[in-house]
Amino acid sequence: MSRPSFRCSTLFQALLLPLTLGADALFAAQADYPIQTTPMTGGAGSVKQHDHNAFSLPQGNLPITKRLDFSVGNSFFRNPWVVAPSSTDARDGLGPLFNTNSCQGCHIKDGRGHAPPSVDEPSVSLFLRLAVPADPQRDAEILKRHGFVPAPVYGSQLQTSAIPGMQPEASMVVEWQPLEQTLADGSKVSLRQPIYHIESPNYGPLPNNLLISPRVAPPMIGLGLLESIAEADILRHADPDDSNGDGISGRANRVWDKATESTVLGRFGWKAAEPNILQQAMGAFAGDMGLTSALSPQTDCTPEQQCDAFPNGGEHEVSDKVANFIAFYSASLAVPTRRDMDSAEVQRGAELFNQLNCAGCHTPTYTTAKVERDDLSEQVIWPYSDLLLHDMGPGLADGRDEFLADGNEWRTPPLWGMGLAQQVNPSAGFLHDGRARTLEEAVLWHGGEAQAAADQYRLLPAPERAALQRFLNSL
Repeated sequence: MSRPSFRCSTLFQALLLPLTLGADALFAAQADYPIQTTPMTGGAGSVKQHDHNAFSLPQGNLPITKRLDFSVGNSFFRNPWVVAPSSTDARDGLGPLFNTNSCQGCHIKDGRGHAPPSVDEPSVSLFLRLAVPADPQRDAEILKRHGFVPAPVYGSQLQTSAIPGMQPEASMVVEWQPLEQTLADGSKVSLRQPIYHIESPNYGPLPNNLLISPRVAPPMIGLGLLESIAEADILRHADPDDSNGDGISGRANRVWDKATESTVLGRFGWKAAEPNILQQAMGAFAGDMGLTSALSPQTDCTPEQQCDAFPNGGEHEVSDKVANFIAFYSASLAVPTRRDMDSAEVQRGAELFNQLNCAGCHTPTYTTAKVERDDLSEQVIWPYSDLLLHDMGPGLADGRDEFLADGNEWRTPPLWGMGLAQQVNPSAGFLHDGRARTLEEAVLWHGGEAQAAADQYRLLPAPERAALQRFLNSL
């Protein structure tokens, strides 16, 4: 049995740094960030739903005439796809290689996925992206259009399932290594470091220079609102040279738009490698389920794997009509309203969030542009993200570039709905690979540009840390 192991990061330099900040340095660099005063986090379309279905409702201001389109898109998102040929010809063509048979299989109840808790449990909604190091000159065209160089034979993504008669690419196993953090007041927090094993590869040996990037499914809420933010408003927060000296140098990813065949701003995905919802969705169909579409006519199956020997579900297994329903559904999932905003502890947590400069990356608010859909137009929203790339340090690095994003960089994930993540999926984890079981663990993994904020968090007394956590859980 082959068992290559891959650390998700280098050793824990960022986490094991001694606390060198004195109390007089706490909050040394504060910025004037707004504090949310309305519960309508997703603008007029926000919904007051805070249970296990909190992420599955349409925009509250979605016209009744569009509710049917939402429901149809929901059915294609939720129901499983099947092997071709099938009498269910609108949903056939699964595989031959895949990770899951439905969108809902990863985005559990439209929320975030989770990492397997032990080596004995299969991964449901966490997978590995694959690549090999690129030669900038030789690989210029593939880097321009793809953002990285896929692994020989195994492609861009490790697919751990297959239809009957086909072998999956391999098995993925996650081993957890404990790591204890001691905060300034002596409190101890137990973190877990993932180590990834690829076992039993079925299509020959894995490349010696294989690069991996673990990705857990992110929540689906508010995507249409994020797509409606004007590009200029996003770029306004970019500071690639850290000209203001605050230690934060967010920068935009520039990615390939398949429809326009041009390089544009990236805003979706863990490394902001997708320009819009439709391309993100069709890429997931191709990579996660082995389903072709007009936008992504090739799956991740390589010629060496001979997937063409099996029946398919048509030239475009996801028709343009179905693709548009899926995109509409994905753009229409409402953001839940804020909770507990009148709590003094929550209010104190909001102040600390700004004082620690968390808002330097997690930009609190935008107003969306005037767009074709009235329910998404000119909405004041509170996503808590700048949608830009930031160096998060060696503790979270994957070492795998994607377009302009380097191996240390990740897009700032929106925080709206964060406090309901484990209400929707009790096993949900945080960060790009779900390693953090709590929001405090997620904070303590922050390094790089967020190192100063994480160090200041470590210096806080327990009541202040609790207030910050209470604020995050109110989102």
